[in-house]
Amino acid sequence: MKQLLDFLPLVVFFAVYKFYDIYVASGALIVATALQLIVCYALYKTIEKMHIITFVMVSFFGALTLIFHDDAFIKWKVTVVYALFAIALAISQIINKPILKSMLGKELIVADKIWAHVTWYWVLFFVACGLINIYVAFSLSQETWVNFKVFGLTALTLVNTVITVVYLYKNMSEEQKQQLNNK
Repeated sequence: MKQLLDFLPLVVFFAVYKFYDIYVASGALIVATALQLIVCYALYKTIEKMHIITFVMVSFFGALTLIFHDDAFIKWKVTVVYALFAIALAISQIINKPILKSMLGKELIVADKIWAHVTWYWVLFFVACGLINIYVAFSLSQETWVNFKVFGLTALTLVNTVITVVYLYKNMSEEQKQQLNNK
């Protein structure tokens, strides 16, 4: 259910874009992201930091898109969010408090060097996605960018998540693999 809620704003943005335009879709994205926060809080009595950051960024860039009637703002939001994720991951690794390990380290126990590899892999992934977004957003058509944002970036993220899980699993002890398999 939680993963479905994560995709809800994206689905709303895409659907509204297909029936109207980028400006109505940007407004719908703001509303859908706010609803996501409300529903998550109602169901789980907590709101994740990532959802708050996403809501602030969507609201800021979406509002600029609507106020200035310029789709460049909503296109830049993707790159800015990816840059923030990359910076947060890099800083967490540099100060030796890796975010990914703190999120997943209770379930997946691997050596610190493996967490470092995974962290830097995701830093590079977010930087690459941000740069690719700039290219697609400002070199190709708006419709191509929307499709890339909704389908391309989502697919890339899912593929990289699977690669990460496989890499982590491969580097777990046999004992822990057995424990995970028995759950």
